[in-house]
Amino acid sequence: MATGERKLFHFVIYIHLLNISSFVVPVTGFALKTCRISYDVAICSNSKLRTVPQDIPSTVIGFDLSKNNISRVKVSDFTNLPVLTKLDLKLNRISQIDNGAFANLISLKKLNLNNNKLVELGEDLFHGLSNLTELRINSNHIKAVASTSFKPMTSLKFLDISRNKLQHITEVHLILQHLPHLKELSVKNNNLTTFHSWDLTNNSLELKSLDLSQNPIAIFSITADVFPNLTWLEIGNSSRKQQMIWDVRNKTFFSRVSILDISGLQMAFDDMKTLLETVNSSLTTLRMNSINHNLTALINISCTIPTMSTLQLRNKELKSVSSHMLKLCINVTELDLAESQINNIHVNAFRSVQSLRILNLRNNMLSSVPAATRNLPSLVELNLSSNKISKLGCDDFTNQTMLRELSLGGNEISALKECVFKDLIRLQVLKLQTNHISRLNGAFQKYLPNLRQLLLNGNSLTALKNEQFRGLQSLQNLSLHENQISELENGSFIGLTNLTEILLQINKITAEEINKGVFNDLINLKRLDFRENRIKYETSSALLHAPFSQLSRLEILAIPSQHRREKSHLPRNFLQGLTNLLVFNTRNIQLLSLHEDMFTYTPQLQTLDISSNELMDLSPGLFSSIPNLKSLYVSRTSLRSLDFLLHANLAKLEFLQARKNQYSVISEEIIKSVPALVYVDLQGNSFTCDCDNARFLQWVKNNNQTQIFDAYNFKCNYPASFEGKKLLELDVRLCSVDIEFICFISTTCTVLLFMVVSFTYHFLRWHLAYAYYLFLAMLFDTKHKNKQAPNQYDAFISYNTHDEPWVIRELLPKLEGEQGWRVCLHHRDFEPGKPIVDNITDAIYGSRKTICVISRRYLESEWCSREIQVASFRLFDEQKDVLILVFLEEIPTSQLSPYYGIRRLLKKQTYLSWPRAGEHTQLFWEKLRQALKTREHLGEDSLLRSAVERP
Repeated sequence: MATGERKLFHFVIYIHLLNISSFVVPVTGFALKTCRISYDVAICSNSKLRTVPQDIPSTVIGFDLSKNNISRVKVSDFTNLPVLTKLDLKLNRISQIDNGAFANLISLKKLNLNNNKLVELGEDLFHGLSNLTELRINSNHIKAVASTSFKPMTSLKFLDISRNKLQHITEVHLILQHLPHLKELSVKNNNLTTFHSWDLTNNSLELKSLDLSQNPIAIFSITADVFPNLTWLEIGNSSRKQQMIWDVRNKTFFSRVSILDISGLQMAFDDMKTLLETVNSSLTTLRMNSINHNLTALINISCTIPTMSTLQLRNKELKSVSSHMLKLCINVTELDLAESQINNIHVNAFRSVQSLRILNLRNNMLSSVPAATRNLPSLVELNLSSNKISKLGCDDFTNQTMLRELSLGGNEISALKECVFKDLIRLQVLKLQTNHISRLNGAFQKYLPNLRQLLLNGNSLTALKNEQFRGLQSLQNLSLHENQISELENGSFIGLTNLTEILLQINKITAEEINKGVFNDLINLKRLDFRENRIKYETSSALLHAPFSQLSRLEILAIPSQHRREKSHLPRNFLQGLTNLLVFNTRNIQLLSLHEDMFTYTPQLQTLDISSNELMDLSPGLFSSIPNLKSLYVSRTSLRSLDFLLHANLAKLEFLQARKNQYSVISEEIIKSVPALVYVDLQGNSFTCDCDNARFLQWVKNNNQTQIFDAYNFKCNYPASFEGKKLLELDVRLCSVDIEFICFISTTCTVLLFMVVSFTYHFLRWHLAYAYYLFLAMLFDTKHKNKQAPNQYDAFISYNTHDEPWVIRELLPKLEGEQGWRVCLHHRDFEPGKPIVDNITDAIYGSRKTICVISRRYLESEWCSREIQVASFRLFDEQKDVLILVFLEEIPTSQLSPYYGIRRLLKKQTYLSWPRAGEHTQLFWEKLRQALKTREHLGEDSLLRSAVERP
């Protein structure tokens, strides 16, 4: 069958199948309906799911079902995930969890049920979770907890049940009594109104962190040492105006607490003082945010605690820092005054805090760098970001020789001065992002010898001058993205010999600028990002000087999505010198082609992104130099096929993204050409729904190595009647040829045929012979009956050569000599050179009668059998008396049985017997003469009976 005919045949079959059935073959591989697998984690988030998908491989260790519409968790949802360790169900609508729904998750360690609609926790809700160590169930509507809800979770160490509607400490008691190894507990923002230690007695707790904040607790009473290991306590309440009563009978009950958060706590000053005295011997970190009354007094009390080193005072009411506010905080090393409204800091505000190492003034109203910071010789980290600073002076950082990190991002600075950072000899991180800086004015040419990270992104720089960063010999990371840079002078990066990363995306850099060789000074550079610039080349011809020829250590190069939407090329030697390049991203730069020699300079390349271009076809030779490629992105490139993979030698390719192209058929050879593939994304392509994709469909459904993302949504675009149908709904079983089945059928048929033939030959060979000759006679009669000539002879004598003496001595003299008949003998009258069969037929049809001289030899003769068959067929067909049987010897009826045709003739036809004639031969010859004289019509009584008749 020709190829076109075969396709038409299968097309008709598909039409028929789609009209009569909607059967879908279930997927057993990694073609998941709504999810994808990434590093053994099933990611199904934000997929509008209403139920838990059941096609997740049993080998996953993580399952992300967050941000869906699941309302119920059923017993059957997680029955086959024996190695799952993390389950995320947050941000759904779960209001019901069946008892035992998690019973099969024997390896689960982390469970997240945050932001759902649970109202109560039932008796067997967590049955089977004996290995669970972390449970998050905040932001639900939980009002009640069954007495044994938490009993199965004997390994639980972290529990967050905050932002619910628990009202009584007894619910907390029910939780704690079954969790002897719990380390962290958060019941933040519930409706607890009292907290009494007697409700928690008889518990041997290992609890180290307890968060009771944002509860309307009126009485906090501890009369027993129920938290002997507690080191972190949060008890603030910013939403309650009524004061809390603090009743802790023994100051040693919280003697181990090192981190205390009382933000927003409303409490009488004496109780607050007592509270602070309770942690006097262990406190290291105190958070007193949003406390508006007696703040200075509380600060002075807390600062007398000798162990306290970290103080957080975030307060929207705090507008200034006076000289005496921190007077007693001589041991504080970290001070956090962020997110306040501070616009003024007294010059002596920090004079007492000489040990201060970290100062956070982020998100305030400061218009300049506070002079008070100059009196902090031990300061290591200073955060002044998100203020209103517009200028930096040469004295702003005087004496800050120990400073390691300085944050000035999000201010209104427009220019720098050469001297501004002169004293920051140990500075390692400088953040100046999101300002209005347009001029650097040599600020980085002399100073900052130890700077490693410089953020200048989001400013108004337009050009980088010669030796602009000469003083930054230790710099490793430079961020210049989101500026207006269009000019790069030669020597712009001189001195940056240790730079490993430079970000230049979203600027106005052109090809002409990078062709200057300005990057050749960055000999240790590993990452270079040019996204969203104006790099464009007219041809793929080689450049005289490759722009990155000296960057042999570069590992990541990105030049995607240029501003101008004009068609472009890349010079064939654009990547020359990048012998260690691992990642090359040239997405969406309107490329028309890639020269076959493009990657000959990058033998180590592992990730290539050429998506969103107009390449249409890719030469297999393009990939011959990058055999280590593991990830390939070729989406939206107008590719008409993936045939380039056949000869690309990508044996190590693991990830392929080829969305929204123009190919419709993926052959078996293409699949085999990428044996290491573990993830492929072909989303948005329109496939041909015929047998050309049969192997691809079988692979999608049955492979257990490669995950085919979104395979359930692959659609057909050809033939027209299939348009819009899902590819995986097609049954391609008729497209495949099962060689083994065909061999089985063929062998079986051959054996059966052999048996039938053997049986027939053994038992029915004579009947078959008769049927064969009868058929030949029919053919001969059909051939000759319409051209019958006048009878040439009176009789044709049919005999066996062994009976020839009787015919010559007895029969012939009587018939021709005495009676005068004209007879035909084969040895005398047959035409020489004429086929024997034709001679026989002509003799029989050219004679009025046929005389068959029958003997045992006659019955065994092939030619005699043919002669009598032709004569008998003439008898049956013409209904004329044309046959005379003469038996030369007695033949029993039993011996005639195999000769079914002769036996049947004997029952209907008279015959003559020579042995019966005996001595009365005259009567025999008379009977024969009369038989030759009779009329031919059988309807008349024309045959004379012989003297002896056989039954």
